Amino acid sequence: MGLLGADLEKAPGEYELKITGQTAGGAKVTCSVKVVVSKGQFATEKLQVEKQFVEPNPEQIKRADEERQKLRDIFDKVTPERLWDGKFRIPLDGVTSGTNFGKRRILNGNPGSPHSGVDLPGTTGTPVHAAQRGHVVLAEELFFAGNTVVVDHGLGIYTFYGHLSEIGVKVGDAVETGAVLGKVGATGRVTGPHLHWGLTVERARVNPLLLVKLTDEPVKPVIRKKPSKRRTN
Repeated sequence: MGLLGADLEKAPGEYELKITGQTAGGAKVTCSVKVVVSKGQFATEKLQVEKQFVEPNPEQIKRADEERQKLRDIFDKVTPERLWDGKFRIPLDGVTSGTNFGKRRILNGNPGSPHSGVDLPGTTGTPVHAAQRGHVVLAEELFFAGNTVVVDHGLGIYTFYGHLSEIGVKVGDAVETGAVLGKVGATGRVTGPHLHWGLTVERARVNPLLLVKLTDEPVKPVIRKKPSKRRTN
């Protein structure tokens, strides 16, 4: 099973997808297909947050820039093995949906960047579970995201868990699906307790709920009809 993500800010248009592989005999094979990316329809909302998260001082700007680069470096690495196995799950028990993916924010009257994950409702202290098995590659407090955990699921797939009140894992930990990574909180740039859950597929920011839906649907086998025999008179 292969996954391809289109970033939430990817320009609409037609793109070529090229796939290269090898046959059992070692021969190189290549195929390509045209993929159409449509324009996303995302809402806009106005929020009031602490002034430091809209007008950070030079030291805070430096910190935020360094953390942003650290995340880029993490997402640029593609673990060649598939660490996940089976369905992806929503990280909070009893929660079936989330909001705000791609939504444009006006923060204290200033335009902000699009929201790159989904907000899942939860009270402070609610356990946060790993969406699938993988390795913890980040577990620390970030300026904007607060207490944060990032899990590498292999093949360029990463899940992001932000605003935690507590972190329960450390970098290098191998986690199974459903393992507790931490607890819901309100750290970082927030207006209240919730879980910010993000998904990155080959550096593309994608709605994680789509991955849950995709892996929850059984793969239907392709049934090819045998050609009917023609009778000759």
